[in-house]
Amino acid sequence: MPHRSPHVLVVGEALIDEVRRPDGTTDEHPGGSPANVALTLGRLGRETLLAAHLGQDAHGETLRAWLADSGVTLTPGSDGAAATSVARAVLDGSGAATYDFAITWDVAPGTAATEATLAVHTGSIAAVLEPGADAVHDLVLAARERSTITYDPNARPSLMGTAEAALARIEPLVAAADVVKVSDEDVEWLHPGTDPVEVARTWAARGPAIVVVTFGGEGAVAVCPAGEVRVAAPRVEVVDTVGAGDTFMGALIDGLWERDLLGGDRREALRAIDLASLSEVLERCVAAAAITVSRAGANPPRRAELANR
Repeated sequence: MPHRSPHVLVVGEALIDEVRRPDGTTDEHPGGSPANVALTLGRLGRETLLAAHLGQDAHGETLRAWLADSGVTLTPGSDGAAATSVARAVLDGSGAATYDFAITWDVAPGTAATEATLAVHTGSIAAVLEPGADAVHDLVLAARERSTITYDPNARPSLMGTAEAALARIEPLVAAADVVKVSDEDVEWLHPGTDPVEVARTWAARGPAIVVVTFGGEGAVAVCPAGEVRVAAPRVEVVDTVGAGDTFMGALIDGLWERDLLGGDRREALRAIDLASLSEVLERCVAAAAITVSRAGANPPRRAELANR
């Protein structure tokens, strides 16, 4: 039975993050970039569906419980993997993570946006890794008429091959999207030595209403038809950066939803967003991300926590 109430459909990987710390200790946390975005939206009180690719194993059970606890609903067929994927993150002394993966990805047949799907979000591994990447691209194009499309390239070089190969997948999705969020680190990999904001301007000229570049602890810059806006990030003690960008992305979708800017019929209104409104949205995004980096793993805030910031 299709979900008839307004919701966001997130399409992409849910996996186990195995985090190895500088002191040699190891923790396991549920994660995956799109799953973290779905989790953020669920914790902010938004109805969210996640089309994932989980195994019917212990790791899959962990992920199902984690998602359900935050109100995220898995779409039919999301349990069709032979085994649940694992990402191994090694943290340096500053808490920044580098990754390697044991991952498979595909989209269950029949996964699609409906009339009640206000937005479709995808990104990271799911938008690049075969065999599911083609299905993701087709789903996004089919959903554009009725849904806002949001996208975060969230590059994983160890899985995505060369930057040139990744760009062949990433740039068509940028052009199809209404909202793009990208980190300065991703831009440096994709376009070495290029000013990230200049890349954002180039991408915005190809179709998106909003392109946001995040700069970690230095905040974010957004490009839209009304101009550009920059916000600073709150100063916090960083435990690790796992899930911070995904929290920002989820809060961005939530902020646009709050302003009635999601849905295919709101595309022109989204393009007309003013800089003051966009700045307010981004201020909340950096506040949400700051909460996530202040604690271990991908652990985004719930709405009540964010309301107190």
